[in-house]
Amino acid sequence: MVGRRLSLLRRRKKEGPGTTPAQHPEEVEQFQPLQEDPDQNRIQEQDRARGHFRRAVQTFLKFLSVRRRRCRITPIEVMAQPDPTPTELKADPDVGTASIDGRANCDTAVTDHVTNSNTALPELTMEADGAGTEGIADADSIPVEYLPDAPSLDALGERVVSAQVPAVVRSIHQWLTSTMSAGHVLDKTLLALTEAHPVDVAITLLRCAPSCDRAAATMWRTIASSGRTLQKVLPTLLGVMEDWPWYYTRTSDGDNTAIFALAATLALWMIVQEPQCPGPLMDYSPHLLVALLFQIFISTEQMSEEVDNFWRGCQEQHDLPTNPNRFAVLTMKALLRCLHCEDVVNSVENNRGWVRLLNARSRRYAAALLAREMRRVSSPLCSRITLHLLELLRREEPCWDLPAMAFLVEVLDCLDTRECGDRVLEILSRNLGSTNKKWRQLALRVLVALSQDPEMAKSIWSLNERLVQLLGDADRDVVWMTLSVLDNVLWSSLWTQRHKRVRSKDPLIPTPTGLQLAEALRPLFDHDDSSVREGSIVIFTLLMKLMERVGKRPLKPHVCLSLLPLYFHRYDENLVVKKASQKALLAVTRFLKRRDLGRLVNTEEPWKFAECLLKRDRSRVAKYMHQALPYLRSPQQPLREAAIKFMGIAGGYLRGQHKELQLIIDALQAMRDDRSPAVSNLALENINFVRAVQRAKAPPSRFQQLQDRLCRAWNSLPSLWGCVCCSCVES
Repeated sequence: MVGRRLSLLRRRKKEGPGTTPAQHPEEVEQFQPLQEDPDQNRIQEQDRARGHFRRAVQTFLKFLSVRRRRCRITPIEVMAQPDPTPTELKADPDVGTASIDGRANCDTAVTDHVTNSNTALPELTMEADGAGTEGIADADSIPVEYLPDAPSLDALGERVVSAQVPAVVRSIHQWLTSTMSAGHVLDKTLLALTEAHPVDVAITLLRCAPSCDRAAATMWRTIASSGRTLQKVLPTLLGVMEDWPWYYTRTSDGDNTAIFALAATLALWMIVQEPQCPGPLMDYSPHLLVALLFQIFISTEQMSEEVDNFWRGCQEQHDLPTNPNRFAVLTMKALLRCLHCEDVVNSVENNRGWVRLLNARSRRYAAALLAREMRRVSSPLCSRITLHLLELLRREEPCWDLPAMAFLVEVLDCLDTRECGDRVLEILSRNLGSTNKKWRQLALRVLVALSQDPEMAKSIWSLNERLVQLLGDADRDVVWMTLSVLDNVLWSSLWTQRHKRVRSKDPLIPTPTGLQLAEALRPLFDHDDSSVREGSIVIFTLLMKLMERVGKRPLKPHVCLSLLPLYFHRYDENLVVKKASQKALLAVTRFLKRRDLGRLVNTEEPWKFAECLLKRDRSRVAKYMHQALPYLRSPQQPLREAAIKFMGIAGGYLRGQHKELQLIIDALQAMRDDRSPAVSNLALENINFVRAVQRAKAPPSRFQQLQDRLCRAWNSLPSLWGCVCCSCVES
């Protein structure tokens, strides 16, 4: 068969250009116009890639056979003969080498062979056979990767051919390790292998040289010299970088050894040092930057002993920073320079952002600074980063939440909420319920920014249950940001109600939700933070306006309970809270239709408001008194003084109720030790007044008053029965 093929080849070479079309009908068919078929083009591209791979393997095997034959020459002959040049290795036109500099063209390094793989493979197989057996004296010089009794590559299945890739990659690495001046002899072979099987090549190289020695660095730079191969390898490097601290995958030879995530970062660092084809780096820049940001964050917190030992070896070999997080920062800066973002690197450096990025306490600020600078330089890049962050956050991997959310907050204005608003809210809903305070804060910061958009405000209201729960959070920042979100949402709802004339049968806020919100807001009137007090009072005022269209009756009990707290904060030392309380009191009096109270809100003697309230609602005086007791211990002196005066007024309407009067006296007695003399003196005056009320004779009961009136009426009438009052009857 081999002789027959050779004779056919010689016959074709001897035939000249004068051959008639009738003698070669196959050649006529080649020039017939064909219709374009996308599937056919894709199949041809796949066949071409497989052909490149097979030819690369055969080239490498033939190269190994030549090198092994030369290694068996006697020492004298070795001294007399120089190393083989690329020209000597070019024994066949189909087997070539790359240019010496390797940088002529990024995308044409593997395009020399355009022949169909089915027709070129027999010829290459024969040539490889000849190169592998010519001049071999014994079995020791036969290459291990290519046995004489094995079938040709044309007869091997795709799975068998793929399984050879890791072995070939390891052999190339071993040969480059043992050869100091390898030049670019195997560049074309490596590029063809990588184009056909990028995952196997990248994973095998990371496994056999995780610390990226000299030979591995050469191979990574060779891979990066072609834009097409680099485009195929970068997704694999990203996958390894995103899994901390190890990455597991199985190559075609069955190897499932773990890979350090830092090994892929080290390979990326080698690639970006001398970027020959920056196009793929631009395409994958959002993913690469986010992966590096993640490694900076996670390597600061989690450093196992295995990772530490591995990095110590890399640091000594390449003179790298002592900590992996500093190396990740170094790689990020190199990548930004490769992306022509030198201004970002310098601006963050001037604000000490790179240093703060390494500190667990200040890294959120540094991430925000980095995001702002990147947004200033390139909004399209930030938009792509934002979309990638959303995809990462949807994986529900907690390790991604903190760095992703910290960056996402600053680039939200680059996001089209109409397209991905629902995805954002889905992620934020999960983070709002997190037990980690930082994640809740970051999620709320995103909501504060999103709620400023009226369209998003309507969607955010779907998170009302989570938001109401957060109003009871112990963290001040969480409560304040929750109030900010609710403020934006309610104002948007109020605007919609006024301008779009929404009908009452379609309420903007359901009654159960409104009642839960009112109940959660009222305790915040007395919060230690003035901004929380002011925000809760403002939102309560908005809530009353929104629920008026639904009906006042369900909300009326909550409004009545808010009267006294709002009255006391009318004396608040903070002018903003004082003004908000005054405005809320007016809204409450209108809601309850109490014009008598409304006229006293803005008077120069606010205590008259309390006197009118207690005089009108005598049946609730005791409840009002119990509600006012906590304000006697307020840290603000004006509120303590207002509470003492209120106790005195209430005591005047509790004549005969000795238990409540004694409770007032005991509470005021504790105020005599107040640090303010004005407060202690005022407490003493009201104690004396309440004691006087306590000693006074209790007023007759209502029944006794009616009985006396009836007795007087009978006595005024002439009757034989005389007086019928109880005392007269007893006598």
